[in-house]
Amino acid sequence: MAATQPPDAQAPCTAADFDYCCPPELIAQHPIADRAGSRLLVLGRDSGTIRHGAFRDLPALLEPGDVLVLNTSRVIPARLIGRRDNGRPAEVLLVHPEPDGTWLAMVHPGGKLKAGRRVWVGGGEMPVRAEGREREDGAEIEIADVVGGGLRRVRFHGMDARDVMRQYGTVPLPPYIHRPPDADDRDRYQTVYSRHDGSVAAPTAGLHFTPEVLDAVRARGVAIAEVVLHVGPGTFKPVEVADLRQHVMHAEWYEISEAAAAAINAARAAGGRVWAVGTTSVRVLETPARTALPALPAPSAAPPAVVAGSGWTDIFIHPPFTFRTVDALLTNFHLPRSTLLMLVAAFAGREATLRAYAEAIRERYRLYSYGDAMAIVPG
Repeated sequence: MAATQPPDAQAPCTAADFDYCCPPELIAQHPIADRAGSRLLVLGRDSGTIRHGAFRDLPALLEPGDVLVLNTSRVIPARLIGRRDNGRPAEVLLVHPEPDGTWLAMVHPGGKLKAGRRVWVGGGEMPVRAEGREREDGAEIEIADVVGGGLRRVRFHGMDARDVMRQYGTVPLPPYIHRPPDADDRDRYQTVYSRHDGSVAAPTAGLHFTPEVLDAVRARGVAIAEVVLHVGPGTFKPVEVADLRQHVMHAEWYEISEAAAAAINAARAAGGRVWAVGTTSVRVLETPARTALPALPAPSAAPPAVVAGSGWTDIFIHPPFTFRTVDALLTNFHLPRSTLLMLVAAFAGREATLRAYAEAIRERYRLYSYGDAMAIVPG
């Protein structure tokens, strides 16, 4: 059953309440050689106590009967670098396919790529369009429509979008990693358990796991449940409004299978704790809880069941928020004023969260996607 909420997790906040000073040199630009060699800051959700450890010691924090919830989405090579008709560079970041065969995308330069413009991706010169013929060594991306929120609807000519990504796409590393992606990123910017293509950013809390750590989790008598949330570029969208209620999240596709729901519900019924790996897993678990159960149960009632299903979620979790499913959270360290930091603060309390971040900075933790981890645990 979910733990008591920290008192200030229920206090209204503004975007400015989630500022902190991040030393640029602590922003990890590369992954460390050993995934499980990351550091782990452990924050007590109720007490606010902080202790330090190593990620490979995570299994010792779990108890028999707990359930660990993993997001098995896989990052696609969605960043396409091409040229406009005038030969100048352009970038298309694919977000997700639409039912009509087009794709939603973000583009750069946005002011130049209006409806009707085209971007050439591939080798050789720009194609000469004649009698409907297309070159075979690349593809044209047509800007079909401007849909708002920084998004475009694009259409591919000459090659299928997934073939273009496979041949020409690169890993869409976050903007705070100031280097081009290399061959190692194709593997290291994926979790070892990823299997469902669709994300344009990694569920980074899972990057620390190795097969050996997962085996140790199972050996503790802990169940593993797999869910899916395809992370969109909105994960990096800053909150630019003071009133958090006015911030609009990009919708992302999620799925909870019957097997995952059964494993989570069985653990909760037996008194086990639900550990969400990453903010994406939290959003998956809390979405149907809000849709199916708009009213909280009475204090003496059994916790609401996790319901299998799929769809689109734009849930924005920030203080004040009452969690109905998650008891413990494993996460990385996030950008100031980001929706990810706000979710963590809603779970652990804003003051405790910022105190933990200050401690991590004093102790020279590595931050953000390729950085170290934090576990927020009951107690």
